[in-house]
Amino acid sequence: MSRLKLWEQLRAGTSEVDWCEGNYLIYPNIAEFYNTVSNVLFFILPPILIGLFRQYATHYNRGIYVIWALLIVVGIGSTYFHATLSFLGQMLDELAILWVLMCAIAMWFPKRYLPRMFQKNRFHFKLMVGVLSGITTCLAFVKPVINSVSLMTLGIPCTALLITELRRCENPRVFKLGLISGVWWALALLCWISDQIFCEMWSTINFPYLHCVWHILICLASYLGCVCFAYFDAVTEAPERGPVVLFWPSERWAFIGVPYVMLLHTPRKSSVKVT
Repeated sequence: MSRLKLWEQLRAGTSEVDWCEGNYLIYPNIAEFYNTVSNVLFFILPPILIGLFRQYATHYNRGIYVIWALLIVVGIGSTYFHATLSFLGQMLDELAILWVLMCAIAMWFPKRYLPRMFQKNRFHFKLMVGVLSGITTCLAFVKPVINSVSLMTLGIPCTALLITELRRCENPRVFKLGLISGVWWALALLCWISDQIFCEMWSTINFPYLHCVWHILICLASYLGCVCFAYFDAVTEAPERGPVVLFWPSERWAFIGVPYVMLLHTPRKSSVKVT
């Protein structure tokens, strides 16, 4: 019986969520074609960032690799969901976003805001976040609405934390980067809401593709926000290593190219965080 239930969840069209884009209009095997292919940035940017953050990971925090890997998982989940509109695809799509947020909170939530019981040993805080993530993941399959509530609940404090850190930031380049991330996030949210609420209006003008725009903008907002928090963490916990934000492929591409954090001072033997 359980195998049969799992098979039902794998079937196309078992999700109750259906976006504005028409189904199976381009290819017979892909439910929402443009919503599917618009996840392409999740497969392009994270591998580039893994390479760009190699020095940061080697000399400061290897956990940054987990963030970039989870962004790829977000792309996989979203691609599978929009291609099939299956319940399992929906869960993978939503849970992958939850895992990115929880991992980022566990790794980058400022120590000064942690309760005293966690300030001396961050491992316990990470353990608590991990347990909460596991519980939420299990409950999401029982009651899918829990995942949506969790994402909304986490999105608000994450946004507030970014604003708080930007107010403390003395680096104009990072400050501008954070503002750009915030703008992309606001526009992405607007597209997501508009696709849900005003689908009929967008369909009448033959543009039911705002969820595609959401995918592109939220990917940009997410990775830019992660770069900012990677910088905030390094400049707070290890200012002697001189963290700076640079742009690839060249500094002439500032705010057009891909930003990353580099440490100007890297001792031969240094303690490295694993997350």
